[in-house]
Amino acid sequence: MKITVSGEPTEVKEGISVAELIQEKDVENPQYVTVTVNDDFIDSGAFEEKTLSEGDQVEFLYFMGGGR
Repeated sequence: MKITVSGEPTEVKEGISVAELIQEKDVENPQYVTVTVNDDFIDSGAFEEKTLSEGDQVEFLYFMGGGR
């Protein structure tokens, strides 16, 4: 099935979970990533259960601290 990951069209297996996608995409620091699916934030505790569907748009977000 086709989804969009970080703006790039991507082919993935049917019924892939967010957790599997994170692993498949080799996301750096997965324990710190925030994920949105179709602009909805997904709780990190739901990554295993949340399955993706044809046409979904997935974004991996990292929040950084710092500054003065």
